[in-house]
Amino acid sequence: MRSNRRGVAMLATLISVLACSPADEPTPPAAGQSAADRRAGAPGIGDPDFPRDGNGGYDVSHYDLVVDYTPATKRLDGVTTISAAATQELSSFNLDLTGLDVREVAVDDAPATFTRKGDELTVRPARAITGGTPFTVKVTYTGSPKPASDNANLGTYGFIPTPDGAFVASEPNGSKTWFPNNDHPADKATFDFTITVPAGLTALANGEQAGRPTTSGGRTTFRWRERHPMATYLATATLGKFDLRQGSTAAGIPNLAATDPRFKSSLDPLYTLSGQITDYWATVFGPYPFSSTGGVVDDYSAGYALENQTKPLYGGFQPDETIIAHELAHQWFGNSLTIKRWKDLWLNEGFATYAEWLWAEHKGKKTAEATFTELLKRPASDPMWSYPPGRAKPDDLFNQSVYTRGGMTLHALRRAVGDATFFTLLKAWAAEHRYGHVTTEQFVALAERLSGKELDALFDAWLFQPRKPA
Repeated sequence: MRSNRRGVAMLATLISVLACSPADEPTPPAAGQSAADRRAGAPGIGDPDFPRDGNGGYDVSHYDLVVDYTPATKRLDGVTTISAAATQELSSFNLDLTGLDVREVAVDDAPATFTRKGDELTVRPARAITGGTPFTVKVTYTGSPKPASDNANLGTYGFIPTPDGAFVASEPNGSKTWFPNNDHPADKATFDFTITVPAGLTALANGEQAGRPTTSGGRTTFRWRERHPMATYLATATLGKFDLRQGSTAAGIPNLAATDPRFKSSLDPLYTLSGQITDYWATVFGPYPFSSTGGVVDDYSAGYALENQTKPLYGGFQPDETIIAHELAHQWFGNSLTIKRWKDLWLNEGFATYAEWLWAEHKGKKTAEATFTELLKRPASDPMWSYPPGRAKPDDLFNQSVYTRGGMTLHALRRAVGDATFFTLLKAWAAEHRYGHVTTEQFVALAERLSGKELDALFDAWLFQPRKPA
């Protein structure tokens, strides 16, 4: 999610197009296409709302990213090796990449031809890839990354150069600003990162360090590995000058906090709160799904936070416990359990917003019931009620309703089924879909199964009607 220092930022209007599931059928060939063209992977995954984002015809299992970056020149030299499997015969396939100059592409170690058009990199291997066959594609590229931006709504995101490094927060579709990929949450993969920067800087990526940093010729190389599946928008390579604190939570989960020197006073609170909240959520949502936790505060005034997997990122402010609770709840809801389609975004943001209320309840500050009742007093004319959060609009994806009314949906459900069933449901939801993909329909079905109640009317009123629920 994107949150600001005052709480959840109600953002809107996507810049680009997204997509849905790798299992969706590729775009049908146009009349007159050759037989070879008919085996081309689609330039979009297939969601009619976002027809050009992601790519069809293959499923990625692993990204190996090698990045060399120099802040003084803003030059990035990269080599991305993608391990994937064809879901159809492929005469060609697309990757998402914006800007940057592609030097060469190889498929299974053989040179491949390629073309560029907009954000699409089309690769044509020397030989067609048989459906069901694993393959690798290696892309060598260089240039100065340019972040995505929508000044009116989303702000700036993706790979954002800073004076001492880079702030890398890619939701919703900014990963293509710094590496070629299948840039949609429906296609998750594991990651290896090898990041080289001038000596004296630190490079932070997802997962855990693979060995100690090595320095040679005035440059230091950091290696990180995220062995759990991850959506591309959660990948980070944030780098610069950082103070670090490392250890473990009380429950034994490795914990790393990093802060820009300007925010050194945030280091200990970030470390302590991240550990406490991670451990508490494990008692509410079930076992922590990843191998480390923590957070990063950088000196870039983004005004938002992002739940980068294992390392939530806070842009230019000291996060309070509410924002930390929100971003860490996403490690379960959004990161481990990932939406197939952006229209179901309430399954990320509604759950993380409700987690804020649960944290306040846990700390004895304010009950979730009190928060719900206060919000319910908003008049029927409030814009929140006219936006059904269960169907996030492609031109207004991060609307306030997706967060707040999404959270209210969960409390209305808690009222209807009782605390025992509700909290059993949260753990069952996280456990049954661990590391997988989820839909609203699946959540409704599980709620009905565990409660023994017919809940269609409740979910319809709270998620799908453009009016205030009775």
